[in-house]
Amino acid sequence: MVFTSSYTKMDKRLKSIVVRSEIAGTGSPGASYSYQLSEFNFGSKLRGICFYSVTSFIAIFLFMVMLIAHPFVILRDKYQRKFHNFVAKIWASMTIAPFFRLKIQGSENLPPQNSPAIYVSNHQSFLDIYTLLTLGRNFKFVSKTAIFLFPVVGWAMYLMGTIPLNRMDRKSQLQTLKRCMELVKNGGSVFFFPEGTRSKNGSLGTFKKGAFSIAAKTGVPVVPITLMGTGKIMPSGMEGTVNMGMVKVVIHEPVKGDDADLLCTQVRNMISDELIRNC
Repeated sequence: MVFTSSYTKMDKRLKSIVVRSEIAGTGSPGASYSYQLSEFNFGSKLRGICFYSVTSFIAIFLFMVMLIAHPFVILRDKYQRKFHNFVAKIWASMTIAPFFRLKIQGSENLPPQNSPAIYVSNHQSFLDIYTLLTLGRNFKFVSKTAIFLFPVVGWAMYLMGTIPLNRMDRKSQLQTLKRCMELVKNGGSVFFFPEGTRSKNGSLGTFKKGAFSIAAKTGVPVVPITLMGTGKIMPSGMEGTVNMGMVKVVIHEPVKGDDADLLCTQVRNMISDELIRNC
């Protein structure tokens, strides 16, 4: 009876988070970034073909390694899955190395490997996932369910513990938030794109508050990350092409608090200000 009562209260809190997470985040409407897309030529399309050939070839072999190790990973390290994340870092690093330069600033702000946290960043491109995996932290992405349908890559993300989300289904949102809270309470970390989707025009979107509600309720820090350049190299809607360029990642100082609205505003402004400084 005590367990049922406690679970009901938790369920109500999670429903509250779901409702609030659908409300647009705060921040100055003018705080946005934009870029002029380079003209994508034959070379960009050829690089796109090479990119997917390279990433698929590497993924097939590394996926088999993950698959063989998976029973042992689940048995000994269910929540963090450090081995799978190590393999994913190798895959991402080997994939992007021939195609674009990567500059990481603020690595000292990353929490220790075994320290739970909520990571958030702006979302420009399909390349964001590759870029973030090179950071070598054991976070689990929250991703739309369709990602698991992609051969090899989607299956690998499933083994890594990626948390599925059907944005059109309220029950799915509730289950996702339950899993996130369980993961954090057991020492794991979660990665959110609080805009909810990739930017179509380069503008920084409003932030949904689900990630910040979880951080406020569990007391773990939020680690803001600003991504720059991925949207120029592979813009949303042009995933078949890869332009030349450099990607910059800025890892900001973690922030903590028990007010989800305040956390959302603070983190969005940090990312927005960094984008404006580098535009």
